[in-house]
Amino acid sequence: MTKAQYRLVSNAPDDADEGRMGFLEHLDELRQRLIRACIALGAGMLVAFLLVDRIANFVLAPTLRILPPGTDLIATKPGETFSFYLNVALIGGVVLAAPFIMYQVWRFIAPGLYAREKKLVIPFVTLTTIGTIGGVLFTHYVMFPAMMAFFATFSAGRLKFLPRLEDTFDLYLNMVLGMVVVFQIPTVVLFLAKMGVVTARLLWRHFKHAILLIFVAAALLTPSTDPWNQTIFAGPMIALYLISIGIAWLVGPRRDKDAVDESPKLRLVIAATVLEQARRATISRSAVEMAPPAAWRSGGGNSRGSGSNNPRA
Repeated sequence: MTKAQYRLVSNAPDDADEGRMGFLEHLDELRQRLIRACIALGAGMLVAFLLVDRIANFVLAPTLRILPPGTDLIATKPGETFSFYLNVALIGGVVLAAPFIMYQVWRFIAPGLYAREKKLVIPFVTLTTIGTIGGVLFTHYVMFPAMMAFFATFSAGRLKFLPRLEDTFDLYLNMVLGMVVVFQIPTVVLFLAKMGVVTARLLWRHFKHAILLIFVAAALLTPSTDPWNQTIFAGPMIALYLISIGIAWLVGPRRDKDAVDESPKLRLVIAATVLEQARRATISRSAVEMAPPAAWRSGGGNSRGSGSNNPRA
């Protein structure tokens, strides 16, 4: 008994050390994933910096197309152009390193998932990559040109539209980052639907509430305050929400086919049972209603019989 108690006490610190070591290993895993993601981002920025002139022309093309002929963007600060090229390289690095970074995110959260949930690594990396590229392309070819064209319409008379390089690129960068986040909605819905948290019917039932939240998010993400820009931001969000409903319907848990086939038969059996119980209840009620007159006649006969035995007679 004493030996067993000694073993129990001596093993308690080992269990505590093991739990503490698990937490440290978790932090070390996070550190390794962050370092690898940063290395991938740095490598992507290096590759993008080698092509910075082409990327810069690609980024500024929507703005230069709407400017009057012979008009260029202006830079009023000494380090404005250098900051612009550095930010362009950063965007290029994020786009190039996005698959690897998303893979590192998945490897960090995968140990806390079930085996069937770990099979989603390929859809996770694929959807996040498509969402990132889709957000960048949608901003570059649709949203940003429309917004700059809208701003250029206010150039008339003595007012000339001469945007600064820093202001134009900051607007472009904010819109790109916002739309990249928005285009990850199908990825989030994929995981929630796989875990059974949301269903296509649930998303469709709350479609009106989703539209309200989408316009609130558009108001927060839009750099300007005019309703036109908010509507431009909200449009793709609504489309992505509808796509997410389709994804939830495709990957959501299906009802068993045998259960679906047996459900009409089960309903018929239940209905027949209810009807039989109602018929029996009706028969019993009729029998009870007929019972009191017979009992009264038998009771009356007994009274008359007892009356004939009255001593007064």
